[in-house]
Amino acid sequence: MKVILIKDVKGSGKAGDIIDAKDGYARNFLIKNGLAKEADAQAMNDNKNQKAAADFHKKELLKANKELRDALHKKEVEIEAKTGENGKFFGSITNKEIADKLAEMGFDIDKKKIVLDSNIKSTGAYKVNVRISAEETAVITVTVV
Repeated sequence: MKVILIKDVKGSGKAGDIIDAKDGYARNFLIKNGLAKEADAQAMNDNKNQKAAADFHKKELLKANKELRDALHKKEVEIEAKTGENGKFFGSITNKEIADKLAEMGFDIDKKKIVLDSNIKSTGAYKVNVRISAEETAVITVTVV
């Protein structure tokens, strides 16, 4: 019996997959527990349309992430900090401070997506990675004055 999985089923497939299951397993476990539905013509067409819509949204998200990466790449962020002697200051520049400066510039970036290689504890220019998605990463320059 052909069924379309509604939820991920360990050992059978992921949601949206069309699988060929034994009649008893399909009727008594998958369909009864709401994990699958019978693969008739209407259900197959709905599944195809849902997959097409999901692919379209994924492509749009990737396109938006690339545009954000291109807009952010090579940007300079200047942060002012009070320093003690020798140009060092108490504490360090945090991801939140960088995210706040980016927000002032018009970029809505979550502080968790800003990757600092090491703590910024003195004045100077630093290269900082901004992870936009798993595939897209932008490099910005943070200048501490």
